[in-house]
Amino acid sequence: MNNKIGKKVLIVGSGAGEYTLAKKIAELEEVVTVFVASGNDAMKEFCTIIDIRENNVQELLEFALENAIDLTIASSELAIKNDIASIFQQNNQMIFAPTKESASICSSKSHGKKFMYKTRIPCPKFAIFDKPSLAIDYVNTSNMPVVIKTDEYQSKGVLVCNALSIAKSCIEHLFESGEKKVIIENYVLGHEFSFYVVTDGYHALPLGSVATYKQELEGNGGLITEGMGAITPDYKVSKQVERRILQQIIYPTLNNLARQQTPYVGILGVDLIMNTEEQLFVIEFNSFLRVPDSQAILALLNENIYHLLQACVVGSFADDYTQLDIADEYAASCVLLGKKKEAIISGLDDLDESTQVAHFNTNKNAYLEYEITGERAIVITRTARVLSRALEDLYEEMPVINFEGMKFRRDIGKMY
Repeated sequence: MNNKIGKKVLIVGSGAGEYTLAKKIAELEEVVTVFVASGNDAMKEFCTIIDIRENNVQELLEFALENAIDLTIASSELAIKNDIASIFQQNNQMIFAPTKESASICSSKSHGKKFMYKTRIPCPKFAIFDKPSLAIDYVNTSNMPVVIKTDEYQSKGVLVCNALSIAKSCIEHLFESGEKKVIIENYVLGHEFSFYVVTDGYHALPLGSVATYKQELEGNGGLITEGMGAITPDYKVSKQVERRILQQIIYPTLNNLARQQTPYVGILGVDLIMNTEEQLFVIEFNSFLRVPDSQAILALLNENIYHLLQACVVGSFADDYTQLDIADEYAASCVLLGKKKEAIISGLDDLDESTQVAHFNTNKNAYLEYEITGERAIVITRTARVLSRALEDLYEEMPVINFEGMKFRRDIGKMY
């Protein structure tokens, strides 16, 4: 009997995280075809790209129905915000994704903060403003530094302001550029990391902790980005701390959402800061694996990911899984940036076979060479039994890759 018959998967998203996920699923014996909407050019090597926008959920539903898709996985924030989960569920389509309502703690920072406050989840002191004058009055009486955030995740992002003048200028600029809300929170000094679980809305199992490197420059300086590198597991996060996160943050969150009849099905991420006394403060929630966290996490996950995600959807997760098979290794990932569009990437074919590559913004030209189409080009990952070896192997591969304007952080693995 051919186990590959009938297993078709649709992934909704387009970045390096979806690249890694699609490749992992495409390698499974029982999966015959992986479709990705809208995907990226590099994915064409192992899956089928569908020209449907991530926010066009009705067209995505029609595609799933017409092509007898067995499982849809929506990691795209746009698709989740357009409630792809509810629409697919109403049409008896199996989908691994949270509903718009349950994921609102992730998609709206202000909603997430209010949820933390009501659920008594530990987080930094915060205030939410819809008028610049009130926000400026607030920072006038605040201790510096403060953290200023936009409400929408795909907006202007996060800025740590060390001076009152900078904070005021930032607030004025955000409102002048069309922001409806800003969140101002106390700056907490400590170790920043992320923690991820997979859940059916009631039962949750940890995928792991990740030490994150979000600042653009070495030494954690410069602008805060979507992520410049990651290592997992984070050796500063003990098993005891992980249990506290599950007990004090993850399960209170899931239980509260379930009581509201909006159970969260999917991968839930939490960004945290741990101070020197091991007190935990939640910064925000994430509705899927962030990049490059996804490369590091998935590199160590030995489970059949199709069966795992399917179990969460059909309700057998708690019965089928008591723990996840995660390799007893370390994974280290680093993002490579490029400043010049259409710069040709060389050396990818010369990398060690153990080096994993995921593409953000690349395209193949007429000569079948990869060109850069956006600043975030690729992310590379290495694994090893000890972290120092994983990092050494990772950075040994950097000189092999070359493209004009290539830039990356050289201090992934250092703790600040």
